[in-house]
Amino acid sequence: MNGITGIHVAGGMFALLSGAVAFAVRKGGGMHVSAGTWFCVSMFVLGVTASILAPFKSPPDSPIGGIMVCYFIATAWMTARRRSGTSGRFEKIACAIVLVIAIAIIGAGFKAALSPPGQFSGPPGPGALFALGAVCLLAGLSDLKFILRGKLSATQRISRHLWRMCFAFFIATGSFFLGQQDVLPQALRGSPILFVPAFAPFALMLFWLARVRFSSNSQLNWRRMPQRRAE
Repeated sequence: MNGITGIHVAGGMFALLSGAVAFAVRKGGGMHVSAGTWFCVSMFVLGVTASILAPFKSPPDSPIGGIMVCYFIATAWMTARRRSGTSGRFEKIACAIVLVIAIAIIGAGFKAALSPPGQFSGPPGPGALFALGAVCLLAGLSDLKFILRGKLSATQRISRHLWRMCFAFFIATGSFFLGQQDVLPQALRGSPILFVPAFAPFALMLFWLARVRFSSNSQLNWRRMPQRRAE
C-alpha cells in the first residue's frame, strides 16, 4: 500500500497546484483548459486511491468519500467537454451513483448521531456527514433536473461546471490544510488562518457564479471550453 499512498499524496499535491493555476488564469484560455484538465486527472487519481486505501485504515474507513470525489470531478469535466449542453447516458449513470452516495452518507450521519456516547470516533462528525450528504443530494437532484430538461443554456452549463469544480477543489484544500496539518510547520498547526486557504474555493465559487449570472460578457470568456459530442 505504500506505493498507492505515494500516488495518493502526489495526486493531492498536484491537484492543489493545478487547481490554483486554473482559478488564477483567464477563464477559457489555453492555460485554463490545460490546468483544468490536469486538475481533473489529479483529483480523479486522488479519489480512486482514497477509495482503495480507505478499507485498510485503522479503523477501516468507507470508500464512499473517494467515489464522491470522482463523481464531482467527472461531472464537472464532462459538463465542460459537452459544449452542446445536452445530457446523455453518462449523466443518468452519474445521477444514480450520487443519489446512492447521498443516501449512504446521510445514513452514516444518522448512525453517528444516534450512536451511544463514545462509540463514534469520527471525524467527520454527524454535522459534516449531513452537510456532505446534502451536497450530494443537491447534485443528484440537479442531475435529474438536467436529464429531464435535456439541455442546458450556456450560463447553466458554465454554472454547473463551476460549482462542481469548486467543490472538488474544496475537498482538496480542506483535506490538506485542515486534515493534514501534521505536514505543515509547527507554528501553523491548529491556527485559524488555515481556514482561509481551506475555504477559499467557496469564495471563488461565489465570485465566478455571480460574474457568470450577472455579466453579459461572462459567456464570451468561456467560449474556448473544449467540446465533446453527447453520448
